[in-house]
Amino acid sequence: MTGREIMDITEEYGAHNYHPLPVVLTKGKGIWVWDSEGKKYIDMLSCYSALNHGHRHPKLIKAVKEQMNKLTLTSRAFYNEQLGPFCKELAHFCNMEMVLPMNSGAEAVETAVKIARKWGYIKKGVKHYNAEIIVCENNFHGRTVTIISFSTEPLYRDEFGPFTPGFKVIPFGDADALEKAITPNTVAFLVEPIQGEAGINVPPDGFLKKAYEICKKNNVLLMFDEIQTGLGRTGKPFAHQYEEGVKPDVLILGKALGGGMYPVSAVVSNKEVLGLFTWGEHGSTFGGNPLAAYIARVALKVLIEERLTENSYEIGNYFMEQLRKIKSRHIKEVRGKGLLIGLELHKEAGGARRFCEALMNEGLLCKETHDHVIRFAPPLNIRKKDINFAVKKIKKVFKELD
Repeated sequence: MTGREIMDITEEYGAHNYHPLPVVLTKGKGIWVWDSEGKKYIDMLSCYSALNHGHRHPKLIKAVKEQMNKLTLTSRAFYNEQLGPFCKELAHFCNMEMVLPMNSGAEAVETAVKIARKWGYIKKGVKHYNAEIIVCENNFHGRTVTIISFSTEPLYRDEFGPFTPGFKVIPFGDADALEKAITPNTVAFLVEPIQGEAGINVPPDGFLKKAYEICKKNNVLLMFDEIQTGLGRTGKPFAHQYEEGVKPDVLILGKALGGGMYPVSAVVSNKEVLGLFTWGEHGSTFGGNPLAAYIARVALKVLIEERLTENSYEIGNYFMEQLRKIKSRHIKEVRGKGLLIGLELHKEAGGARRFCEALMNEGLLCKETHDHVIRFAPPLNIRKKDINFAVKKIKKVFKELD
């Protein structure tokens, strides 16, 4: 089938819950992808940071084949030889004590919400079913009914109620609002260190440290959603590490944990929190399966051995410097950390979609977020010469659309 025929059949038989760019991808390697017509592109989205290692990393391909030739799925009714080592390695990587693996990021967030509530009832003494969790405006933690219950994005909420109670919303980056929102029933503060889907929103310096201190003072769990920002994406192993002395009580991971091969997510915490789960209370048929666990183990190893985090920091800073040099009446701001970069346009620019389509025609695949922001988030193994190529194309597009 031609690319057009594939797009048409997808639109006819697939639910319209995404608005993809008009390109059909058929092959990927490293930072590059090819479409059905053979045209080559730099992937500037990395599947929303799930492809930190790039497409089809050879060590991860090898890991998949090795484990598929042995054992893929057991359920948690039995032990398997990969789950324990994976939990130990991830716990040590996060400087934590215990891991609960799941599949999707949304499942991991739901898991964190459940255990935070139980911790509140068992450890803090909150009256049953009165637990409150504080979140931030413009958050994105997934699209399950409970998660959209504390979203402030009408698109995610309209027509999907009634909603799950027990959440308070404060402005992102406002430590004073956090302190005022806390009550005796508050069990947790759930926050993204950098808001990805909201447009790469970076909080004011010191916000995470203040949030950490406020949570400690009030016996409230600090839960960082690092599904998109974690595992090297921002130039640190985790984005919250840009502020010294900040350690979450609960760390939520996903996306890149699966190495671009398989859905793997996890909640990482200490035994006082995750140790509260008892058998049968929570689980997943596929969560922690041997294939997922081994892929994640290799993904962590590659991240460390190939210094992908360090490359993200160095190349990300260089990329932002080059983007800030572009002269265009349409550009309002360039912001981000590492290789999680948002280029915000003035509203008069007519939306980011047309820029993304023009960049696609020039061989760069990126995606708009919240209408006026172009997100640049290539694989972490991208090189300076590739950035120079990309910047040349970006300059051309802005010059033409100016």
